[in-house]
Amino acid sequence: MSKEISGRHIEKEKFNESLNSHRSELIAVYGRRRIGKTYLIREYFSKNLLFSFSGLRDGVKQNQIENFMIELRTISNKFQDSKPENWLQALDLLKQYLKGFKETKKKKVIFIDEFPWVDTMRSNFLPAFENFWNTYCTTRNDLIVVVCGSAASYMLKKIIRNRGGLHNRITRKIKLQPFTLSEVKEFFTTKKIILPEIEIVKIYMTFGGVAEYLEHIQPGDSAVTAIDRICFQKGAQLEYEFDEVFKSLFDEGTYHEQIIQALSRGAKMGMTRDEILKDKKITSGGQFSTSLEELIESGFIEKYEAIGNNRKITRYRIFDEFCLFHLQFIAKNKNNQWSQLHTTNEYKVWCGYAFEMICYKHIDSIKKTLKCDQIISKNYSWSNKNAQIDLIIDRNDNTILLCELKFYNDVFTIDTDYASKLRNKESQFKEETKTKKGVYTVMISPWGTTGKHGIGLVTKDLNLDSLFM
Repeated sequence: MSKEISGRHIEKEKFNESLNSHRSELIAVYGRRRIGKTYLIREYFSKNLLFSFSGLRDGVKQNQIENFMIELRTISNKFQDSKPENWLQALDLLKQYLKGFKETKKKKVIFIDEFPWVDTMRSNFLPAFENFWNTYCTTRNDLIVVVCGSAASYMLKKIIRNRGGLHNRITRKIKLQPFTLSEVKEFFTTKKIILPEIEIVKIYMTFGGVAEYLEHIQPGDSAVTAIDRICFQKGAQLEYEFDEVFKSLFDEGTYHEQIIQALSRGAKMGMTRDEILKDKKITSGGQFSTSLEELIESGFIEKYEAIGNNRKITRYRIFDEFCLFHLQFIAKNKNNQWSQLHTTNEYKVWCGYAFEMICYKHIDSIKKTLKCDQIISKNYSWSNKNAQIDLIIDRNDNTILLCELKFYNDVFTIDTDYASKLRNKESQFKEETKTKKGVYTVMISPWGTTGKHGIGLVTKDLNLDSLFM
């Protein structure tokens, strides 16, 4: 590794295992745009990389092949006059290049980035690649072929769940997730950016754990100054990012952006499938279902279980911080400053939703803090006409934790009115569910809580430490 790679401990372990395995490896890496896939692969395998190339966005077959050949000619004079007409011929040239290296214990890495862009319509790239892997790579024990793409639906259908020549050929698959809060803190530390944890949380509420977005944070920034510069100032780096994301990942004429728009206007608890369809005045069908599934696979929305009026309901909610922030603020405030916007009531409402999203994503850390991470449990939300509970941890040791998620810029005081609300939620839940399990209330807020009215009512009081585990 030529540079220090923040976080990614599980992924690095998988890569290390592939370097030490007894066979050639075919690794599929996919994940949201800007998440850091290319950086991770190139940096980790920098000392083993023999050949790499990246697909051209919207490039036709011949342009893709020429791009491939440019990279091949760069590393070998042997192919200066070669002009392959198709992908079978092009990959055969790569095969000839690899034959020039004797088989050794040290693994040799071939990296194909933006694989879905290379496989254009009627290009026959995928069958040619299948042939390359099956007829040559598997005859050696010292190759690692890494294929990578942001289009999650393609990577899943055509590579990981392939029913043709790559069926059961993938040796390792990695869905690269956004950084966690602790990984963001580690990332900033390597860049010599020292920020209080509350500022890291506010930055995360805007940009999530997307590596490329976090690269724009500078030493000396506060959350307010960073967000203003990156999103609102003239020529801001992320001014058009939302549109770019959808253009690069999804085909025109699909429902991806319409679904996101609908969810941004819906209730913070999310929307049912029928509610989304009604909002957009569209008909349920294959295209809608595919778009919904692709948004889930790409990490932009979450499908989760909610219980309302004593019945299970499947809901969908935005699960990408930047998409939510763009729709709530950037799209509506082109000429405003974040230093002004972050004092509005709209900001306070958004903070509540964004903080809840962070808690959902860091549920494993919360469970570790509560010392119940080794106990089997399921998570869901609950509501009836009189009460709503953001997060429930329903454990199989006869314990149910009702988690109250509260974003507040200081220690939160539980006064008489708030204590009454918490008691009402607990009693409403017990009465409607008729549960025989022990039911306890847990508070999760940035600075914790205080107040005599919470004594005996709040079983556990968690602060930011529980999210940075």
